[in-house]
Amino acid sequence: MVRAGRFYLLLIVVLLSGAVALRVADPFFVQALRFIAFDSYQRLAPEAFNPNLAVRIVDIDEDSLARVGQWPWPRTIMADLLTKLAQQGAAVVGFDILFAEPDQTSPEVAVNRLEPDEAKLIQAAFAGRPGHDAAFAAAIATAPVVLAEALTNRASTAKPPLKAGFAVAGDDPRGFVANFSGASSNLPALDEAAKGLGSVNWVPDRDQVVRRVPLIYRVGDDYVPTFVTEALRVAQGASTYILKASNASGETAFGQVTGLNHIKVGDIEVPTDADGGIWVRFRPSNPAAYIPAWKVLAGQDNANDVSGRIILIGTSAPGLLDLRATPLDASIPGVEIHAQALEHILAGRSLTRPDYALALELVIMLALGTAMSVVLPRISARTSAVLGVSVIVLLGAGGWAAYRYGGLLLDPTYPSLALFILTAAATLYVYRRVELQRTEVRRAFSHYVAPTVVDELIAHPERLELGGEVRELTLLFCDVRNFTSISEQLTAHELTQFINSLLTPLSEIILDHRGTIDKYMGDAIMAFWNAPLDDKQHQLNACNAAVDMLGRIAELNKVREQEAKEGGPVYIPLNVGVGLNTGTCVVGNMGSDLRFDYSVLGDTVNLASRLEGQTKEYGFPIIVGSKTALAVKDRFAILELDFIMVKGKKEPEVIYAIVGREDMAHSEDFQRLRNLTIEMLACYRNRDWDGALQAIERGRKTDEAHALEYFYNLYEARILNYQKNPPPEDWNGAYQLLTK
Repeated sequence: MVRAGRFYLLLIVVLLSGAVALRVADPFFVQALRFIAFDSYQRLAPEAFNPNLAVRIVDIDEDSLARVGQWPWPRTIMADLLTKLAQQGAAVVGFDILFAEPDQTSPEVAVNRLEPDEAKLIQAAFAGRPGHDAAFAAAIATAPVVLAEALTNRASTAKPPLKAGFAVAGDDPRGFVANFSGASSNLPALDEAAKGLGSVNWVPDRDQVVRRVPLIYRVGDDYVPTFVTEALRVAQGASTYILKASNASGETAFGQVTGLNHIKVGDIEVPTDADGGIWVRFRPSNPAAYIPAWKVLAGQDNANDVSGRIILIGTSAPGLLDLRATPLDASIPGVEIHAQALEHILAGRSLTRPDYALALELVIMLALGTAMSVVLPRISARTSAVLGVSVIVLLGAGGWAAYRYGGLLLDPTYPSLALFILTAAATLYVYRRVELQRTEVRRAFSHYVAPTVVDELIAHPERLELGGEVRELTLLFCDVRNFTSISEQLTAHELTQFINSLLTPLSEIILDHRGTIDKYMGDAIMAFWNAPLDDKQHQLNACNAAVDMLGRIAELNKVREQEAKEGGPVYIPLNVGVGLNTGTCVVGNMGSDLRFDYSVLGDTVNLASRLEGQTKEYGFPIIVGSKTALAVKDRFAILELDFIMVKGKKEPEVIYAIVGREDMAHSEDFQRLRNLTIEMLACYRNRDWDGALQAIERGRKTDEAHALEYFYNLYEARILNYQKNPPPEDWNGAYQLLTK
């Protein structure tokens, strides 16, 4: 238990106040968190398609375009499509299409593109016949049709014609409803013939996902229905919308002006947000909701799918660019969003974000934050983690329950994030106070790491806190190959002397090249570069250390061989394997409250260890990862060895061998060796097994063949196996390591 001081209380007040201020400001990333939660609700329990609901889509799909012709179709075809739907008993036909320009295939329009003589002949032939647009208008006049209009803020556009009246009960809601300057409508004859006109404007969220569907807009002082509400009105034969706002009869607002609450369309009353929009419970797109337009034109559709239903005509063809995203589908036709909004209303579904949602979320956040800030200093870190996770799970469950059983959209993500940050900050504060009480442990730190680390920690004592930082490091693992054979000849005392005589010079090389020794593991050493001190040449220093270590082993072998001649233990040559790898790691003081070491964690460490283990398989004493090799390619003689897949990693890794320094890299012998290796690997990865074997045989005849003996044997065995058991078709040349 740690006693909370004034700084802790100030920290909690600042965090909670900042969290409230940020939520009230509501920047996009906060909105995005909220949208993630709301979308997740729908994905967890999506609505199912109900074939009994009176909504269907007549789809101008790619098949229809292929059968009938390219878009736009002549208005006579559209008139034919409408007539067939009306004859089948459609309650209303809504066109999610703008007919803003004359039909270019109509004779009176087409003649304008002809020579005068040809134009006269066409005009004479079609004299007295109605044009395509007139024929379409006549068909519209005889059927319950709703046409689309697009509201705009361009000053040159006119106000849209209105087909219905509006009555307002309660406060004036105009200030809450989205306002436009005018509308782009259809040809006047078409608009005049239609029973309804509705806006098809979308108001997607900033991530371009449609979650809400407006039911009403405004152009100046006039209300304008949307495509969805007009389809409902015309289908019921209603003539007036009733807008119920705050303080209307039956609406509770406690005297506050809070905008719209409901919109009544005929016999249907729809609960709305303040601006007249609804949150839609979406379902996954379902082909059963669609009737291909060509089937209607050909008389091959089922009349039962049309009779008594709201029919919306639109397109799913990608080339016509009417595709939208919903919480459940990345891309669906815009007409289906209208259809799903109608299904939502007709099914009596309810989904709202109540006016009190923000206040409730802030109260919950402040109450839980205050309670946790009192409890956290009194419990252990593990209990703090359990408490934090439990609170977050509780908030998520509460939000889900409100959605599932109450049709309410409450946001658990922002309170969870704020409480997570508060828990983390409180935990860090507690740890800091605990660490300040353990100076004796920190004094012992100098026994665990190199002197340069101690100097850095003296300059920056905050490094003594548990935890770490993310850095790019170069890792080195070095292990003696035949240690068991050597140790069997030695007594315990001699073995200790031998280990010290081996590890001391190797350690000096690492420290001389600015490395930090992480730990000794029997006859093995683990070291790393670029921490705690910055080292811009950490890959180069690590590789120089590895090459020098091989040189020092050669010197030790000469000494041991001479000692054997003078009566010492039987001489068995020392061989070491060195693995190097560069990558991002977590480095810092790791351990318990009572004892910890300056160490490193991460996949980079694991791969370096695996590379050291592969030195005996490939026959090269130094094997490095791709990032290390790329950084030092101009300073060392490097050979590509393989493309390996390591257990636990999703992506393969190209590995290389360092066979010498820069002088060797420019030698003719090395260049010949390198070219043979490149040729063999190219054949191998292209499944040219015979070509790879031939390259191996040519390599074995060179003077440098002894250096690649293990390497050639390994690939020869692999290739012979692949000739009998070919790899799968999607094989990319990577080899799954079977040994560590």
